Amino acid sequence: MASPAPVKKVLVPIAAGSEPVEATVPIDVLRRAGADVTVAAAGGGGLLVDAMYGVKIVADASVADCADASYDLVALPGGIPGAANLGGCAALESVVRRHALKGDLYAAICAAPPLALARWGLLNGVKATAHPAFVDKFPGEVTAVNANVVVDGKVVTARGPAMAMEFALALVEQLYGKEKVDQIAKPMLVRYEPGYTFKELNPIRWPCSGTPKVLIPLANANEEVEAITIIDALRRANADVVVASAEDGVEIVARHNTRIVTDVLLDAAAGQRFDLIIVPGGMPGAKTLAGKEKLVALLKKQAEANRPYAAIGAATAQVLEPHGLLKGKKATTDTSMAGLLADASECENRVLIDGNLITSRSPGTAMEFAVAVVEKLMGREAAREVAEGLLFV
Repeated sequence: MASPAPVKKVLVPIAAGSEPVEATVPIDVLRRAGADVTVAAAGGGGLLVDAMYGVKIVADASVADCADASYDLVALPGGIPGAANLGGCAALESVVRRHALKGDLYAAICAAPPLALARWGLLNGVKATAHPAFVDKFPGEVTAVNANVVVDGKVVTARGPAMAMEFALALVEQLYGKEKVDQIAKPMLVRYEPGYTFKELNPIRWPCSGTPKVLIPLANANEEVEAITIIDALRRANADVVVASAEDGVEIVARHNTRIVTDVLLDAAAGQRFDLIIVPGGMPGAKTLAGKEKLVALLKKQAEANRPYAAIGAATAQVLEPHGLLKGKKATTDTSMAGLLADASECENRVLIDGNLITSRSPGTAMEFAVAVVEKLMGREAAREVAEGLLFV
């Protein structure tokens, strides 16, 4: 009997100002593939890292802790000043240099190819891509390519947040092969084309005056890609987003073990009024949220007042349906849970709006969903600006 193949080990360093989507999506997808992913904090400030848009991630270790370990892949997220902070971390440079000298796979996205890898001379003679705003930071030794994702030998680079999924799957392909990519991408409903569309039934104008206030409740094992993508996009639009833990403490451990520190406990948000409440999916996190009486009361009050509410993935079937919050509404949900809806006639839609309700299907539709939410809540111009910032156009 053949011995099992060794587990692939991956290092994802993060720093203050890292782009949360670019960090979270590769972590999530690589762990889905079976990789042992270590999230490492760079910069000596402890394991709690303040990423962009107020997202707080707790790393598994510090970069210094990882100095003597060996990895099959090191993947750097972008973000400003995150990419520059990674590039300025001497301990990380030492780790990646040693890794590259062994001929192992390394990667970066957005601003990290020029501000980290190229800064260290690790893209010399390589074809690479980066965020359009940072391509001119490449030195002459790097051949800049206008492409979403570029694989050149043992180096993989990508342009920005909207390419984070394609980037992550390219890394999976390099480590595991195309068959593994197909196994992951299909149930996630991954689509490589940028841009967003949605189907709208019974259109109404969502009432919102001034800065919209949005509640995103989180429980252990909620899907991190769905949650982080929505938080990222709404805060790019300058919405007042309150991320509330439905657990006993403010730290939650998401479905694929990303540790996220929320803003408040759910109890602290329960008495507030919100312009929109969005429930992320992921199991059993969605099931946990369905059992939180204060959240259910908030959602029912929201629906009764005809204020907008939303769900993605498993949350539509596990939270909204059992509590009567889909009565008279069309909705979509995770493919595996369509049978739990009383009316599944519109479940093929990636993003569906019915009056004051918006639903979506999976991590692979999260960015479309998030930008559609911005459009309904804040207008088409705000959505366009967010989509451009994400390179989702």
